[in-house]
Amino acid sequence: MAAVRWALPWALAVAALAAALALDNGLARTPPMGWLHWERFLCGTDCATDPRRCVSEWLFVEMADVMAAEGWRDAGYEFLCIDDCWMAPTRDERGRLQADPKRFPSGIRKLADYVHSKGLKLGIYSDVGNKTCAGFPGSYNHYDLDAQTFASWGVDLLKFDGCNSGTLELLAEGYRHMSLALNKTGRSIVYSCEWPFYLRPMQQPNYTEIKQYCNHWRNFFDVYDSWSSIKSILDWTALHQDSIVKIAGPGGWNDPDMLVIGNFGLSWDQAVTQMAMWAIMAAPLFMSNDLRHISPDAKWLLQNKEVIAINQDPLGKQGYQITKDKNFELWERPLSGQAYAVAVLNQQEIGGPQNFTFSLTFLGNGLACNPACSVQQILPASRDWGVYSWVSSLSVEVNPTGTVLLKVVAL
Repeated sequence: MAAVRWALPWALAVAALAAALALDNGLARTPPMGWLHWERFLCGTDCATDPRRCVSEWLFVEMADVMAAEGWRDAGYEFLCIDDCWMAPTRDERGRLQADPKRFPSGIRKLADYVHSKGLKLGIYSDVGNKTCAGFPGSYNHYDLDAQTFASWGVDLLKFDGCNSGTLELLAEGYRHMSLALNKTGRSIVYSCEWPFYLRPMQQPNYTEIKQYCNHWRNFFDVYDSWSSIKSILDWTALHQDSIVKIAGPGGWNDPDMLVIGNFGLSWDQAVTQMAMWAIMAAPLFMSNDLRHISPDAKWLLQNKEVIAINQDPLGKQGYQITKDKNFELWERPLSGQAYAVAVLNQQEIGGPQNFTFSLTFLGNGLACNPACSVQQILPASRDWGVYSWVSSLSVEVNPTGTVLLKVVAL
């Protein structure tokens, strides 16, 4: 018992230290939400042949209109983010980045003004190296100038990639430098990093340091519009949860990459799984889809207030896998108000629905339902399951590659 009494203050002290060491720009107190062009629109630059799908100011103006008019902004998706391929092939005569003049003829400042007029915020992309991943000018040796340029344009978020960075020392120095440069501008700019992803092949990331400089960070490969991609992200996260879960919290988040719901590669059950598990993981929610043409079902799922409330819970703790039994995984996430989000994921890819039964004593180290709790199903549909006692078991039916998301509140 003495060991338990000692361990709890120590754990609280570690959590308090991690919070104190977070990037002190006052931003991303909950996981950022928005829309990012990359997975759906890639590096489309031929506007003459394919004007509706090329990376241009018209794409972002139309997406801003839809986000404001069709409930996306009001649901919490506030960032409209430009990824790679927005730039001209060279910097201007003063050494500044410039938008491609044919695809962004009004310039980024005018686009930012338009986005802001819709009650949204604008995100932009650059790279720590001398070229972006698609070969456009990178920010190496221009960190301060580029930060000042982005601030002067009214940018609200920077996604900073890690291609072509040379050595690990230059990679780390670039990420640090840009973080400080953004803060020096005096403008509130969320800083999205890929630092640990580019470190991992060679060395274990120092997440305490990364959180001092970044608001959220990628750890794993780009998401694709496929179940195998979603599954690989979840498998990687579970495998590495001991090193990544504890560092996440207000101001700094692990980023498993974009939501691809509403595209082509996921079944309905798999879309439910991505939405549920991104909420459990306290992940930034950046959709990459075509909001101009999206099904009512995908819109309902992405705008689901109960799921978003779990993702945005102010306690700011990332969820984790607590057990795996054959094809089933049981995850939990501590929430404010003595509540837990619980996900039951069925990884089986053959057959029909299966039942998974577990004791409520599994949850919250035995405290989530002590002495009793209410259980509400959030996904795949909202349903009240009633009140259970601490010694009760739950039996959950889950479709192949699907997830049932529950909220458990102690009484």
